[in-house]
Amino acid sequence: MELRDIETFLVLAEELHFGRTAQRLHVSTARVSQAIKRQERQIGGLLFDRSTRTVRLSPLGEQLRNDLRPVYADLQESIERARRVARGVTGALRVGMIPFNTYDLRPCWDTFRRQHPQWSLHIRRASFVDPFAALRSGEHDILVAWLPIDEPDLTVGPVLFSDRRILAVSADHELARRPSVSLEALADFPNGMGQRLPDYWEDAYLPFRSPRGQVIERGALVTNSDDLIHLVSLGDTVQVFPIHVTDHWAMPDVRWLPITDLPRLNYALVWRTETEIIRAMARIVADLGPLLR
Repeated sequence: MELRDIETFLVLAEELHFGRTAQRLHVSTARVSQAIKRQERQIGGLLFDRSTRTVRLSPLGEQLRNDLRPVYADLQESIERARRVARGVTGALRVGMIPFNTYDLRPCWDTFRRQHPQWSLHIRRASFVDPFAALRSGEHDILVAWLPIDEPDLTVGPVLFSDRRILAVSADHELARRPSVSLEALADFPNGMGQRLPDYWEDAYLPFRSPRGQVIERGALVTNSDDLIHLVSLGDTVQVFPIHVTDHWAMPDVRWLPITDLPRLNYALVWRTETEIIRAMARIVADLGPLLR
């Protein structure tokens, strides 16, 4: 199989739709169909079970997908490393961002690129679900996450920025006309939260109990921030956010209320294995100091 055929197979195995696969690969649907048929002839068996309504991986296709995924990922990484070397780039730093404010932190990224042109910098969104898994698997070199972080195998570096916290509620919510709210008021409504979070880390973001000891209910468990704000807009939940999200979500059906008695949320660099590249980024962040909102 040629590299392009492997890519076609893996994208179709993910999309399970010939039209969407063709769109992702910027080719015609007929080209995708022809490539899959050619692969099936070469292998001697069906990779997909097709009907007029559905496309499913066959058992043979599932086995091939599982075998090819890591091989293809390693090959792509090898090609990218070769491209970097050809450009004079000798290393790469992959930063996972749980917060949204990548643009606000441009002074940090620009300083790194200016001072270290021999290294490439890749900024990616990171999930708050099982938040440290990507560091431990090696997918990210650095994670930007809120504090505190108390993980024996992880190192907490300098604070990158510090944000006030606000409450998002639907426009017709009973809290919407208030100028501000206290943490105590959150105990009267269901709050959204992510899954597989360390208890101490979740409690730092949104305490499990109010100052008077009432339980602050977690009513909706979600896997991404878009789902959280969607539930807020429907009135199904209220949600605490760092204030920088208001620069990214302009929603007429959501109101943002200052929370009077929650301290700022600090976001810092976190890493597992310290390298020269990571030390360079940490020095830049420490020199520039935290961004305050």
